[in-house]
Amino acid sequence: MSQIRVLVIDDESDVEMLFRQKFRREIKAQTIDFDFALSAEEALTYLKSPTAQAEITLILSDINMPGMNGLELLRVIKEHYPELNVFMVTAYGDERSEQTALAYGASGFLNKPVNFNQLKQDILRLAS
Repeated sequence: MSQIRVLVIDDESDVEMLFRQKFRREIKAQTIDFDFALSAEEALTYLKSPTAQAEITLILSDINMPGMNGLELLRVIKEHYPELNVFMVTAYGDERSEQTALAYGASGFLNKPVNFNQLKQDILRLAS
């Protein structure tokens, strides 16, 4: 199996440290690697790179971010990169956001705090 690459989009910079800690075994074994963006705009710039599109297995995006929010970002991603899997992440697990995310083409919906064991299983399932 080739390395799985995940793009995490969250305006809180400590999210990177948390993911690197929770996935340290997978990162060390080079089975899963992460890229991080602090805004929707930064993520879209990253995705314009042809190599990024070819390598990304999954995008995890927070919903509540300043500027373009995660649901708006999801619409843009699905319009330009329909094959990418996108999971939306929120601290506010309201049913309307989940329904909207799924209607816009999200592959999954996660509530914070993230269940990292379940997320690992979901990532591996997507990659197989």
